[in-house]
Amino acid sequence: MPVWHLRDFHDDDLDQAIQLWDQGRHADLSLPVFPVSDVVAAARGGQPAVVALVGEELVGMAVARAEGERGWIMIVALSGAWRNRGLGSALITQVEQRLRAKGVRRFSAVLTPGSTGTAALENSGYRQVSGLVYYEKLEHPDAGDAGLLAQLGGRVMPHGLWERLAGMHAAKDAIERRIVLPLTEPELAESYGVRPPKAVILFGPPGTGKTTFAKAVASRLGWPFVELFPSRLAADADGALAASLREVFADLADLSSVLLFIDEVEEIAAARSGTAVDPGHGVTNELLKLIPAFRDHDDRLLICATNSLRTLDSAFLRPGRFDYIIPVGPPDAVAREAIWRRYLGPSAQRVDIDRLVSASEMFTPADIEYAARKGSQQAFENEITHRTGLPAGTDDFLAAIAATRPTLTAQALETFNEDIERHVRT
Repeated sequence: MPVWHLRDFHDDDLDQAIQLWDQGRHADLSLPVFPVSDVVAAARGGQPAVVALVGEELVGMAVARAEGERGWIMIVALSGAWRNRGLGSALITQVEQRLRAKGVRRFSAVLTPGSTGTAALENSGYRQVSGLVYYEKLEHPDAGDAGLLAQLGGRVMPHGLWERLAGMHAAKDAIERRIVLPLTEPELAESYGVRPPKAVILFGPPGTGKTTFAKAVASRLGWPFVELFPSRLAADADGALAASLREVFADLADLSSVLLFIDEVEEIAAARSGTAVDPGHGVTNELLKLIPAFRDHDDRLLICATNSLRTLDSAFLRPGRFDYIIPVGPPDAVAREAIWRRYLGPSAQRVDIDRLVSASEMFTPADIEYAARKGSQQAFENEITHRTGLPAGTDDFLAAIAATRPTLTAQALETFNEDIERHVRT
């Protein structure tokens, strides 16, 4: 008598199911024909999906999809200890029963040779059909991956963002040399023994441009940009944050290329207390396990951003997970001038830029953008009221600077400089 029992898939099986699929991918050394995201959608959407349990442990799963009179076996996943013991055939039998109830009369499966499920299919009466060739077309992300990108909230960034980055030359130069060039010149990098980076951390005070740099790198590479919001993920997770995180990373594996950006990563990688009741312990552990798997894929780049490195778990900062830890600090005088000129546009020819640069010493790029907009708006409103015909001038922008509270503080700069001394890796 078999020691397993079979039942329909439940949503709370997803955590163990994703782990099982991951094990199967590593064991078979081949990619599944149906993306994991499609399998998850079918299982959660009422298509035939059966799991095998030994006690509380999920040891097998089969998912199918009905399309009129034809049904497709999408995946057969088995725990390594339960292969070649009849479990796969039992799962297929149960899935077939559910397909018949949907009117299916022709059962089909497409698997890579030797992958999990091939023996079970043959034992269940399926035969390999010769004379057929499986065709597949991979399209640019703005075509075939568009649906998945939209689901993940991602997009292809417009060209030219890198070139339009104003100021911040020290950070831009470091990111250019360490991140961009090895990824845009992979063959040349390989000939010199340089490995293109797979994961990096950008750190610095709020508003210094970490997100802007990440988007500009995606634009330069021509890769889709996906931003993972820890707070939004937690709100949607319904208490299963680690499982939701795994599901996102599983979906990302189906994209041909991607830059994944996680801002305020400390929300899911904060220093662990060491106690089992620590609510952040599980999700931090999960992220630490997901990063090495993410690094195994080509054309993948993970950029994490944080305002303070000292809030991150120490294991998160060890070499091997992140290739570089790069500071993105406040703009110096040269950078502030470039940023002012960018946001002032034509008005830059009519104002005393040096005075604005001097007055905005503690300003971040975001602060300068705000002050530039505020000064222009105030000049516009004065014109509406008084009709003087005077364009926005130096005094308008100095007044806007005076009315803007800088993001930076002396304490924030001190913390930033200490983190540079202790953690920078470039």
